[in-house]
Parts: sequence; structure tokens; C-alpha cells
Amino acid sequence: MAGFNAAPAAEVRAALLECYGSRRWAERLVATRPYPDLDALLAAADEAGYDLSPTERAEALAGEASPKLHPDAPHSAHLALAAAHAAYECRFGHVFVICLDGFRPAEHPDQVLAGIRARLAHDPEQERVVAADEMRRLARGRIIELVSSQ
Repeated sequence: MAGFNAAPAAEVRAALLECYGSRRWAERLVATRPYPDLDALLAAADEAGYDLSPTERAEALAGEASPKLHPDAPHSAHLALAAAHAAYECRFGHVFVICLDGFRPAEHPDQVLAGIRARLAHDPEQERVVAADEMRRLARGRIIELVSSQ
């Protein structure tokens, strides 16, 4: 945490934008440094995520990439995933995001496909809530990686 707290604001802001693509979210976390520990930083990140406007959440979503398969996966799996992503993006207007922490890499394709299929049944408001939660979970994992790599 010492490195995160002491680093120049511009450097921390850029690193945080890689964790979650909202400028307001990153600014808020930079402005409230120093953090006594990782748990405090993660709590601040969650709180900042909850306080974002729909436009700011859309900004963060715009920086995300759809989950991909390993290049060696069967061609049919790539086609199925591409079709599922297209259906999701057509319905909700943004990429599908899912946090796969806790799943082995071999389970990722099945989790992504199952997630897309289940979430296509959501109404737009329900999916907005789920996508925001997945984004916060992704940000938490990325922040943990960021802080532990310093």
C-alpha cells in the first residue's frame, strides 16, 4: 500500500483507469489517499462504484472487452461465443462483462456462455444492476493485482 499511496497522482490515476474505466471513479480514489490498508482501498472503490451515474458506468463499460476463448478452442465454440456476445450487445447496448475470479481457466468458456444466456433473460434495469456489480468485482480483482505488484 505504501507504493500506491506515495505514487504521483497521475500515475495512480492511469493505473486505476486500467482497473475501472471511469474518470470520476479514479479521481475519487486518488483524492482520498492515503489508505491504511487494502481493505480500506477496496471499500472506497466499491463505494465510488455505487455512486456513479449511468453515464459514468457507461464510460467504464466502454473500456471493457468481451471475454474471449483461448485461440486453440474449437471453431464452433468461437462461433457460439461470438453469436452470444452479439445477441447480448444488441439487447443491452454494451459488452458483456463477467468476473471469473474463483473459476479455473478451463471453466471460463462455459461460465461466459452460461452467464450470457442467463442474463439475456433480464430486463434492462435488472441487467444494469448485474453488470454494475460485475464491474465492481472486476475492479476489486484488478486493484488487488495492482497493489500486490508494487
